Amino acid sequence: MKKWNLIDESVTPAGRAITLWEHDGSYAIRVGAEELMSTRRHASEEKLAELACAGVKEKRRARVLVGGLGFGFTLRAVLAAVAKDTEVVVAELLGAVVKWNRDPALPLGSAALADRRVNVVEHDVVGVIGSVRGHFDCVILDVDNGPVALTAQGNAMLYSDDGISMIRASLRPGGCAAFWSAGSSGRFEKTLTRGGFTVTVERVGSHRIFLARR
Repeated sequence: MKKWNLIDESVTPAGRAITLWEHDGSYAIRVGAEELMSTRRHASEEKLAELACAGVKEKRRARVLVGGLGFGFTLRAVLAAVAKDTEVVVAELLGAVVKWNRDPALPLGSAALADRRVNVVEHDVVGVIGSVRGHFDCVILDVDNGPVALTAQGNAMLYSDDGISMIRASLRPGGCAAFWSAGSSGRFEKTLTRGGFTVTVERVGSHRIFLARR
């Protein structure tokens, strides 16, 4: 049986160990002993981008925010779905994740990050969203496990009434916010509706994608 190989390690801003592992051609990132993400499962991340960007495929000079880089699957799907003059901002808090994706020696996100449309901001996505008003056509959030299974309690703000209000304010009229979730959440759907969005929920395997249109 092939074993997991440690490729690199670093420390998060909160002081926790973050590690990159390889196993039989697959890669995973762990924070402590918990697996944060893996290259083995990404269909729902790609569907997230496809659904979120459906309304801007033909839009000139669109602006898209991707919250959470992961292994670049969502980003690659965004780039395939939008026009050549679209601005794509990627907000990723963990510098190690950006570093590993930029490494051309690893089969991760280096090509996508090299795309001239992409601007990477090493910052909490909450800060990026809160710094603008009426700026983005799409806000795509693949942060933590969504509203149903947070591993970092600081992410809860994104799914609160205040967070939804802030996200809505960051969108242009007619804009769309899309949220990846590990599972269903009637409570979150109600929060989005209460925040002034028109909401649809798509199921991709066991995961859910919440689409909130302004």
